[in-house]
Amino acid sequence: MKVEILPSIAKGKMTAPPSKSMGHRLLISAGLSKGESIVHGIAPSEDMYATLDCLSALGAKIKHEDGTVYIKGIDLCNVPDTPVLACRECGTTLRFFVPIALLLGKTVTFTGSPRLMSRPMDVYTELCAEKGFYYDQTADGITVRGRLCAGEYRIRGDISSQFISGLVFALACAKGKSRIIIKEPFESRPYVDMTLEALREFGIDADFTDDHTIEVIGGEYIARECNVEGDWSNAAFFEALNYLGAALSVDGLREDSLQGDKSYKEIFEKIKAGGAVIDISDCPDLAPIAMALAAEFGGAELVGTSRLKIKESDRGEAMAKELCKFGCRCEIGENNIRVCAARLHAPTEALSSHNDHRIAMALSVLATKYRGIIDGAEAVKKSLPDFFERLEKLGIKISWNG
Repeated sequence: MKVEILPSIAKGKMTAPPSKSMGHRLLISAGLSKGESIVHGIAPSEDMYATLDCLSALGAKIKHEDGTVYIKGIDLCNVPDTPVLACRECGTTLRFFVPIALLLGKTVTFTGSPRLMSRPMDVYTELCAEKGFYYDQTADGITVRGRLCAGEYRIRGDISSQFISGLVFALACAKGKSRIIIKEPFESRPYVDMTLEALREFGIDADFTDDHTIEVIGGEYIARECNVEGDWSNAAFFEALNYLGAALSVDGLREDSLQGDKSYKEIFEKIKAGGAVIDISDCPDLAPIAMALAAEFGGAELVGTSRLKIKESDRGEAMAKELCKFGCRCEIGENNIRVCAARLHAPTEALSSHNDHRIAMALSVLATKYRGIIDGAEAVKKSLPDFFERLEKLGIKISWNG
């Protein structure tokens, strides 16, 4: 799908969409609980459907009505034989569910898009090799089999915090006490804090005992009713419009939220001031919109960028290629990106989403000032299917090209 965004100014007020990150965590906690839980505020995105599909494949009974999900939890002792868990394009779903699958002692297969199946899973391949579990990964899927037990686990903290969270979810179901020791460097800790917050909401005793150790007391998840908080990550794209002349406000965000992307306000202000050096190691999802604003405000340097290579696209390279169409050059290093000062102009060729929702949204923000046709705009369905409709309601002029 292509959309053309015409120069226009956003005005008004909008409510932040529900947090995708917290949505995953609450759904999985509900799915592992005995009894029926109710989770309010689940947006109908591809990533949310991936997690719901995987819970269903393991035996959870699910009903989804108008943003509210009713879940009767999984009986881990009575999971269907050889289940297939379809993760679509969602790395969060895949990484959260592999350790859960390893609780079962059954053969479990994960499927997903080619890009998802190519993303690194070294943490789990190493864990399975160490524990003697079966692990096989091909271009078509991942198959695992094992019996995860309570104990001590050492895990890398520099690839993705999702591996740590996945292990915490599973060990909370294992009888006994477990320790997860996280090897330095430990990046994206705020996402692990969110996982622990969700677990505590469902009655699980799990917390840091020091900066690099998590203690998990195995027990039972307790079914409950809860609400998904607003999403600072997706709100960032709308707030960024204010730096291009818009006059809009975003409500529905918790000021005491643990979300790492809450830092976007501070980051945007530094970029606007010029010559900023921004460490995004704890908030890598902000990189595309930070790069877009840096192009507008005379450049900036992002550090802690190595993990951008393993997202839905190689986000650093993807944004560099698309910003070049606006007249801005970027220099990509091993763990840094320099957005150079430039005089921006309207692109003379179509922009590409690179099948990445955050690339599509970041380019859309810049196009509201300079104009632009975005090819592959449907990528926003991954996290915020109504992104363009929201822009239109705020006054942004959009032409739909099928």
